[in-house]
This record gives sequence, C-alpha cells and structure tokens, in this order.
Amino acid sequence: MAGGPYSPPGRVPRATRAAEAAAPVAAASAARDADPAKAEALLREALTADLFHAEAHDNLGVLLLARGDLYGAAQEFEWARKLLPGPPEPRLNLALTLESSGRTRDAEAAYLSALEVHPGYVPALQGAARLALAEGRRDAAVRAWLETIALSGETEAWRDWARRQRP
Repeated sequence: MAGGPYSPPGRVPRATRAAEAAAPVAAASAARDADPAKAEALLREALTADLFHAEAHDNLGVLLLARGDLYGAAQEFEWARKLLPGPPEPRLNLALTLESSGRTRDAEAAYLSALEVHPGYVPALQGAARLALAEGRRDAAVRAWLETIALSGETEAWRDWARRQRP
C-alpha cells in the first residue's frame, strides 16, 4: 500500500485519536495567527498520525493560503473536500484559492459546489456574485444572490456592496 505525503513510505496510518492528541485542530487554528510555523508543524504531525483527518487538511490549506502557497493550499482543500462531502467550507476555501490564482471558471464551479451542499451559504453567494458581476453577468440567479447578500451579507460592507450592485 502506498504512503501519503505525511507518512513514512509504505504506510498509510489511520490513528485519528493520535492525530487529535498530537495536534488538536483547535489548538493549531489558534496558533496559526500567533505562530504559523508551529501551527503548520502541529497540523503536519496530525496528518502523519491520520492522513484522512479532514479538518487538519482544511486548516493546513488555510495556513498555506495565508502564506501565498496557492498550489499547496488547493491540494489541501481538495483533500478536505473529498473527506468532508457535506460541509461547504472546504469548497469555499478552494474557490477562494482558485480565484486568487486567476482560475475564475474553476473558482466559480467551487462556489457553486459549496452552494449545492449548502444552499444559501452566504460566503459562497458573496464569492459567486462577485465573480459573476466581474464577468458582466446579471442574470436572475445573480440578482437573487444580490438580494440575499443585501439582507444577510456577512458584514455591513457586503450588504452595502450588494445593494449598490442591484439594478
């Protein structure tokens, strides 16, 4: 059996309890802002213990995205997306990464994928609407997204932005 990028060759470990004990995802998330190198080490330690620890992949992706490693971030978000088929966050994170790299078509697909698993997910609506408007689209779906964002945007700035974009 082939090993993963975080494990010794020839071994694919699955020690979820060890992963969570070695590097609790919450602790790594908290350390991310104060000491990104420590957070990365904790997350990689967790992934060495359990290659299939989805939250560790997602958090490592966030860390890599913040550092500007778009390729590494996209890989981690892909892992998280596959391991967490229900939550929209890995798809949103992937969309943000793809958008940052200029891959707007792929980013749009990832935003729409987040909306498929969680209809009305405001962060995905915001990203999808922003991309659609940048491409000059103002179809019924975009107008509906703007209405939702104008009422439920994550911040007042998003709500104001949506109000200004409406026809």
